[in-house]
Amino acid sequence: MTLRADGLTLRAASRTLIAALTQSFAPGEVWCIAGPNGAGKTTLIAALGGLSKPAAGTVSLDGIGLNSWRAADLARRRAVMPQSAHDAFNATVLDIVMLNRFPHLTGWGWENDADRRAAQAALDVLGLASFATRDVLSLSGGERQRVALAATLCQDAPLLFLDEPLSHLDLHHQIECLQVLTRWTRDRPDVRTVIFSCHDLNLARRFATHALLLDGAGRAHAGPARDVLSAKRASAAFGYPLTLIREGDHEALVPVMRAPDL
Repeated sequence: MTLRADGLTLRAASRTLIAALTQSFAPGEVWCIAGPNGAGKTTLIAALGGLSKPAAGTVSLDGIGLNSWRAADLARRRAVMPQSAHDAFNATVLDIVMLNRFPHLTGWGWENDADRRAAQAALDVLGLASFATRDVLSLSGGERQRVALAATLCQDAPLLFLDEPLSHLDLHHQIECLQVLTRWTRDRPDVRTVIFSCHDLNLARRFATHALLLDGAGRAHAGPARDVLSAKRASAAFGYPLTLIREGDHEALVPVMRAPDL
């Protein structure tokens, strides 16, 4: 499935976050949306996922505008993981994950064995099998974040939008989740696409195939991740000097330490 934005303009009050963005997101690609706080990452994910209307421009999926899709059909083709989840009642982790099977339910809307297997498989792939019977209200923030990702995978949509999926996670689980997402995409590179927002530029450079860097002033750079998330462009976008250091096959963007003001 190919997602495309044409002339997409996003605003927050009188401020233009993104001006006239035209970009395609193809199967087999893992995109990171990066930029400083308030640059429009969440707003862009909402617009690309069809959850909000842009100030101008259009978003289409396989050549059909998102506003022309039936809600149930769109939900079977794209899944959206919000930045945070708020649990208002007691439920098992397995039941919470199965909520994302709703687009696939038929008849009276009861889950069947296939839905339960899909939910269990999503928990398994993230190392959460032992959490299935846990009360979701007993989980830590990081554990709840991983459950939210499992629920998104359980929806079985080929296009994933993930808003800050690494928040609340320690480094080990950040890497584990990104490995799961890259493997998930590579398993079906003909149809699957991941678009996620992230503050860690080095993890983005390591795992994303492409990046979209927002500067908060309406401009956006798009292309291969290591080209877009360069020291020069990242420094300009974040308003702080960064440099790229290398050691053998490894490299990392690090801040340039300024001399203290006297």
